[in-house]
Amino acid sequence: MKGIQSTGIQLGNKRLRHELKYYLRLSHYEPLRQKLRLIATPDPYSVSEEGYHIRSLYFDDFHDTALYEKNYGVFQRKKYRIRIYNKSDAVIKMERKSKFGGYICKESASITRDEYELILAGDVEFLRETESAVLRDFYLSCKNHLFRPRVITDYVREAYLVREGNVRITFDKYLKANVNSLDIFDENIMMVRAIHQPMMIMEVKYDQFLPFNIRHLLQNLSNQRSAISKYVICREETKKYYNL
Repeated sequence: MKGIQSTGIQLGNKRLRHELKYYLRLSHYEPLRQKLRLIATPDPYSVSEEGYHIRSLYFDDFHDTALYEKNYGVFQRKKYRIRIYNKSDAVIKMERKSKFGGYICKESASITRDEYELILAGDVEFLRETESAVLRDFYLSCKNHLFRPRVITDYVREAYLVREGNVRITFDKYLKANVNSLDIFDENIMMVRAIHQPMMIMEVKYDQFLPFNIRHLLQNLSNQRSAISKYVICREETKKYYNL
């Protein structure tokens, strides 16, 4: 984040942050959004009032470990995904999101469009000698645990920043899952709604403390807090159409 010095909790060389997730009904969204705009700054990467578009390709092993660990509430777990923004190949990130109880850590490495195409085709040998820890560990996961693409998540993110506490609040809207392709750049990809109720997902990430004004803003949402995974939601939705 621009202009914000992070003071997150350190675990070895990993910087951990708190993460809270909520199912947010559309009727609660607009009032909350208006209040938030009085105390927070819109994400500078937003391209419109709606925010910006995110599409991610998630990987899992032969046994669907990431899927079942989430469903069973395993304390320590991780997921790998390739992420793009606004359907462009200008920025392509390989990300590893690790979770340690109520803390998260996100690490990333940039890849090119050609490298993405190789990974999608199952060719990861070019990663053997990479200097990136994230890419190297992904390579080992592909070789040792048969990682392969599993699902695409697609949504629009509206994000806000609060300097105090290094807080990031996001509204993830119009969540969709793929049904006919695992290529995030496929112009003919078919997507289906993954949440069938009039609601969205709100996420709150922060370092060591949550400022009072943000806690006050969230106090009426405590009963809507949930252990939400867009990966799991979309995997469950795609099972209605096919089972990888």
